[in-house]
Amino acid sequence: MPEIAAVIWDMDGVLADTAPYHLLAWREIFAKRGINFTEEDFMRGFGIRNDAIIRNVLGEKTTDAEIEAIAREKEAAFRRIIGKNIKPLPGALDLLKALDESGVKMAIASSTVIENIRLIIGSLGIEKYFRAVVTGHDVTEGKPSPQVFLLAAQKLGAEPQNSIVIEDAVAGVKAAKSAGMYCIAVTNSHPREKLKEADLIVNTLEAVTVKDLEKLLKSTG
Repeated sequence: MPEIAAVIWDMDGVLADTAPYHLLAWREIFAKRGINFTEEDFMRGFGIRNDAIIRNVLGEKTTDAEIEAIAREKEAAFRRIIGKNIKPLPGALDLLKALDESGVKMAIASSTVIENIRLIIGSLGIEKYFRAVVTGHDVTEGKPSPQVFLLAAQKLGAEPQNSIVIEDAVAGVKAAKSAGMYCIAVTNSHPREKLKEADLIVNTLEAVTVKDLEKLLKSTG
């Protein structure tokens, strides 16, 4: 039976419930520019990098400098809005602890910026569990490209085919499968039918144990 080489976590919507605060930040930033950014707009861009979201809203003619400035403004707004309202999602901390006690190497691979990751994992007190952190700025292509997950596995010295990604976004599931990794999808942000490419779909990480992850590898390993 193959051993778990690594577990790679997405952050927003997997470790912490941050989506409402990202939506408020985007709405604030686009409202300043006369644009009504709806929840439907938000869900269409869920899990992808800021540059892609901004181009989708403002158009392809938006310059890289404008995109970078808007993205910085939005993330600063997010950190201000979320403040101390950072709460772990059900089951996430217990699974982190159990995997750590089992000696499984773990990383975060997120489309967000490093400042957000530091804020979230620092507030939750979970920095010690991660041997590597990869952000959207560390790769040339955002999810659904597999780059972010492949880089995380590389940093951990893990083989992709024995690595497991935990995701909540459609783009993230596609990225994990394109990387040749197993994927557990949590329905925190999207309904089950939109996450069907995942190897295992759960409503909450409370339902997931280390043995479940081992069985995932065994089932096709």
